[in-house]
Amino acid sequence: MRCERKFRFKLNRKYIIFYLPVLSCLSFWYLYSAFCNYMNVQMGDDSGKQPRHRNLTPLRMMRGIFCLIVLVLSAFMVLVYFGFWTATGLRIISVHYSRVGTSLFFGCWLALWPFWFEKINKTKVVISGDAVPSAKRVLVIANHRTEVDWMYLWDLALRKGCVGSIRYILKSSLMKLPVFGWVFHIMEFIPVERRWEADALKLRQILYTYKDPEDPLWLVVFPEGTDFTEQKCIRSKKYASENGLPILNNVLLPKTKGFYACLEELRGSLDAVYDITIGYKHHCPSFLDNAFGVDPAEVHMHVRCIAIVDIPESENEAASWLMDTFCDKDKLLSDFHSQGHFPREGIESELSTAKCLANFIFVLTSTALCTYLTLFSSIWFKIYVSSVCAYFTTATYFNFRPSPIVSL
Repeated sequence: MRCERKFRFKLNRKYIIFYLPVLSCLSFWYLYSAFCNYMNVQMGDDSGKQPRHRNLTPLRMMRGIFCLIVLVLSAFMVLVYFGFWTATGLRIISVHYSRVGTSLFFGCWLALWPFWFEKINKTKVVISGDAVPSAKRVLVIANHRTEVDWMYLWDLALRKGCVGSIRYILKSSLMKLPVFGWVFHIMEFIPVERRWEADALKLRQILYTYKDPEDPLWLVVFPEGTDFTEQKCIRSKKYASENGLPILNNVLLPKTKGFYACLEELRGSLDAVYDITIGYKHHCPSFLDNAFGVDPAEVHMHVRCIAIVDIPESENEAASWLMDTFCDKDKLLSDFHSQGHFPREGIESELSTAKCLANFIFVLTSTALCTYLTLFSSIWFKIYVSSVCAYFTTATYFNFRPSPIVSL
């Protein structure tokens, strides 16, 4: 009996020695690479025209690092212990129930980010424009001002009870990220190379699987194809001048083919199109600005709710409609920069602190329990976690998802 206990202790120690460095290395790899980039920007920002909203104090830095570790660890545990079963076990029975289950669990995890931004970092989120209905199936088009625009769309989706339904069209290179690439895969984000010749067929094939009107879906498209910088804006203006297109100062010329493909494939199953224009006060944030609570002071989102029937069906007319929409965005952003706000503010209330705290406690408790089971419980949990990681690595690399073998 004593030998058996000694063996188990040694075995547990062995796996603890293995798993802790792996999880720590993943977390610190993200933190170190992001922090180095952040500090490079900070060092070159001495002559900046716009000061940071808050100074980067040691307390903010430690709080940001703690939050990032919690978010990475909770993403891993939700993925392994919940996401695996909704994305594989349920999918064998029903794609619809698989998507609903995945949206439910990852909606709880995604809701941590608005809680972090708004309640911990005290970033003010102001939503203006049309009253936003809680539509279940929506195509969202937005300007891409900085690398974190897509995160702030979670704040709007959470207010409408649809945060777990959000899907993005994103760079295929992001699928290679440890842990988060697996999350993108089981949430069925659409990876693209940003070359229409390479993306057209794959994009339409994936969009075809999104047609079920019962599946929750907020599909987000950034028609500019990349985030806005002054250098990209100069190139965009040059191209517009040479091709007789509108000269835009605050957004890039939109790419119309991807937008039209989404519209054409999903037109019959969408409830609406949301046209969202995003602006920041007073400094466009990076990911680490968000993490440490340095910037932005305010995030403003202007929403136009557009009926599907109001968007032309032909490709040329839809492309012209999208170009006109981005001209309107350019004007909106010019007015925002001069006036400090979008028209018709205050259409959405603040997030409920009680609900955010309850969700945070639930996710944190679940993460702590799953971490305990992984590191300190039976060897079978370690075998299970290792097997799931191997499965997600393979499935993400080969873009594999199981097909239903029975029907509900």
